[in-house]
Amino acid sequence: MITLSENAAGKLAGVMQEKGLDSEHALRVFVKGGGCGGMQYGMTFDQAREGDEVYEQHGLRVLVDSTSLFYIEGATIDYVDNLMGGGFHIDNPQATSSCGCGSSFRTAQSHTGEEMPESCGHAH
Repeated sequence: MITLSENAAGKLAGVMQEKGLDSEHALRVFVKGGGCGGMQYGMTFDQAREGDEVYEQHGLRVLVDSTSLFYIEGATIDYVDNLMGGGFHIDNPQATSSCGCGSSFRTAQSHTGEEMPESCGHAH
């Protein structure tokens, strides 16, 4: 399951309203290759597709495809507003390391069962 904080849901609902998106749209959370840790988080507004897991929290639907869910199962999405500016933060218990950018991470295994390299992809 992916957990969406009330703060994040409120911020996302506001963005959806600004963009004129209807109730058919939801927040899609996904993982793609890349970034300094080997995997990178992504979020977009989308409509549900076959095979998606759909979670509804605080009046907002969250969509996750099965491959992405492997990497972010149990994650929490929050919206943090501080002196450096606001932004979405993903707390992912599957990540064995993350990089300073906050959107890149690494897991112990891939969704196919392969061991993932120990390095975060940059020289120490």
